[in-house]
Amino acid sequence: MTTPVCTSASDAAAVSARQTRPYARPSYPSFASYVRARQPVLLRTARSLTANPSDAEDLLQTALAKTYVAWERIEDHRALDGYVRRALLNTRTSQWRKRRVDEFVCDEMPEPEPVPGEDDPAERQALHDAMWRAITKLPARQRAMVVLRYYEDLSEVQTAEVLGVSVGTVKSAVSRALGKLREDPELDLAR
Repeated sequence: MTTPVCTSASDAAAVSARQTRPYARPSYPSFASYVRARQPVLLRTARSLTANPSDAEDLLQTALAKTYVAWERIEDHRALDGYVRRALLNTRTSQWRKRRVDEFVCDEMPEPEPVPGEDDPAERQALHDAMWRAITKLPARQRAMVVLRYYEDLSEVQTAEVLGVSVGTVKSAVSRALGKLREDPELDLAR
């Protein structure tokens, strides 16, 4: 049995450190340079696997930790990107399989209680659609005036300037258009 001969104090410290920490991982300068060079590309890959950027960073960190552990065993360092991508995919698949689903079977669907004074969004959308259908039935000039006055919120003077007509023309045309809209049978349901 031979005993190692130490040539300097730093070598002796390294030998004693290895003996006291048998499971300590050596540092790999090539790994650090690889991560520095390829991190943006690998992060893009991780972001394509998750919806949340923070989760993508965590996923990449986990995959790089797995790569670091296997660094000595990787023979072809030209295939590192493929190795890390596979680690990303496997890690993401494991996370997906382990996710907790908080869904329970119940007899009735839980519906939110209606808030007093708040319209049903479906009814609001149906009214909006009916209003647009009724507006499209108007003659082009009246339709333009109604849209400018009530949807674009222009004054009568501004509407007249945009269309190149008098203010009186805008007032009378809008009045006739509103009368037609009041008589539209599709808008009876909203009243």
